[in-house]
Amino acid sequence: MNHAQLVALGRALRVLGEHGEELTSETTDAKLHEIRADLTRAMAQLEESVSKPKPTTRCLEHPTGPVDESARDLCLLCETRRRGAAPAPTPLDDFGPPVAAKDVRVQSRYGIREDRPQPQERWVPEMWNGKSWQLCGTPRRDRREAERYITAQRRQAKAAPAYRVVHAFTDHVVVRTWGSTDAPVPAHRQHD
Repeated sequence: MNHAQLVALGRALRVLGEHGEELTSETTDAKLHEIRADLTRAMAQLEESVSKPKPTTRCLEHPTGPVDESARDLCLLCETRRRGAAPAPTPLDDFGPPVAAKDVRVQSRYGIREDRPQPQERWVPEMWNGKSWQLCGTPRRDRREAERYITAQRRQAKAAPAYRVVHAFTDHVVVRTWGSTDAPVPAHRQHD
C-alpha cells in the first residue's frame, strides 16, 4: 500500500466513523444512501490497496503457504521443519539407551557415529619454508602413509630443512618432526 492509498483509505474510514456517530432512530433514507455510497467507496479503496492474496496460515514467514490443520500456526512448511528437528520419542528398555538407538548405529569407515562424533581424523604432512610451516602434501588417513610420504620428500634434491606430521582430529597435535627449523634454507626454498 503506497502513501496515497493509505491517506485515501484513512479518510474514507474516518467519514464512515462520523456517519456511525450520527446514526439515530430518525436517520432518513437519503442519509442511509449517503452512508451506503461512502461505504462502497471505502470498500473500493480497500480492494485497490490490497495487493497480496488473503493469508491461508497464521505464519509470518509463509502467510499463503500450504495448510496443515494440526499445526498451531496452520503452516505445513514450518510444521514439517519442527517435526524434523524434534527427536523421535523412543521407549527405554530396562538396562540402557532406547531400543531404536541401538538399531540406528551404522558402521562406517570412520567408526560408529555415536562412538566418535568428532571431525574426521587426518595426518597432515607439513614442511618448514624458512619462516613458517606450510602444507606439503595431501592430508592422509593413515599415519604411516604420511610418514612414508615425508621420507620420500626428504630424499628429493630440493628437500626442505624440516618436515613434520600433524595429527588433526579435534585439535592439531604435532606428532613427529624431521630436521631442524634452525637450519639455513636453500635458495630454491626461500619464499617471500
